[in-house]
Amino acid sequence: MTISNDGKTAGAELGEDVIISTSNLQKTYDAGEVKVNALKGIDFDVQRGEMVAVMGPSGCGKTTLLNCLSGIDEPTAGEVVIDGKSLYKMRDGARTEFRANSMGFIFQFFNLLPVLSVVENVELPLLVAGVKPREARKKALAMVDMAGLSGQGAKRPAELSGGQQQRVAIARALVNEPAIVWCDEPTGNLDSETQNEIMDLLCKLNKEKGQAFVLVTHSGEVGARADRVVKMRDGLIEKHVTNGVKSRGEAVRITD
Repeated sequence: MTISNDGKTAGAELGEDVIISTSNLQKTYDAGEVKVNALKGIDFDVQRGEMVAVMGPSGCGKTTLLNCLSGIDEPTAGEVVIDGKSLYKMRDGARTEFRANSMGFIFQFFNLLPVLSVVENVELPLLVAGVKPREARKKALAMVDMAGLSGQGAKRPAELSGGQQQRVAIARALVNEPAIVWCDEPTGNLDSETQNEIMDLLCKLNKEKGQAFVLVTHSGEVGARADRVVKMRDGLIEKHVTNGVKSRGEAVRITD
């Protein structure tokens, strides 16, 4: 696999399985007399099962890119294609349903519901999607175990450590088996030892489930665990660095 300077994989032209693709993605925020060009024309592909870390200085457009890719924030111009479907050509209701069925979200702050137990937090996306309660509970318990929280299902979030709460958030994001998992600073609230444990878990799940992961991070240690690092500056992709492609042959290092 090779990667061009604009972020498009050569494999896309050769028919390899690209699950996320953008073309000329732009986002401008209008703050009265001042306009902020947060994204200035991004061309970017992610393959199915690839883990990509998006890095760069604060204000460079990392989170804006993630939000536009995932449907949280509509771009000003350009196109986002997810699994062959144009995200912003869908009606709002269809896009919401598509996101619920195809995407999982992990954030720096765990966003767990404090009144619900661990297993109830994890099963919530399944219940919202219409899965029968008994089946939802069975799947949630299996995901809680997979996240390394066996025996913790009845506890409330306040009874858990920060690392354990993030494991609950990961289990909740993955319980509906999404094709894509979006992560915004997933270890930003954690100490270095817990960060390594969480990245061990994410890499394990990425390998076992074959889901695409896109992680926004300031951490070089987190970036080093991804297949590829996308470095941003001033609303543009500055360069790509391939760390080593898991089970995809020889790694290709991309420089300026």
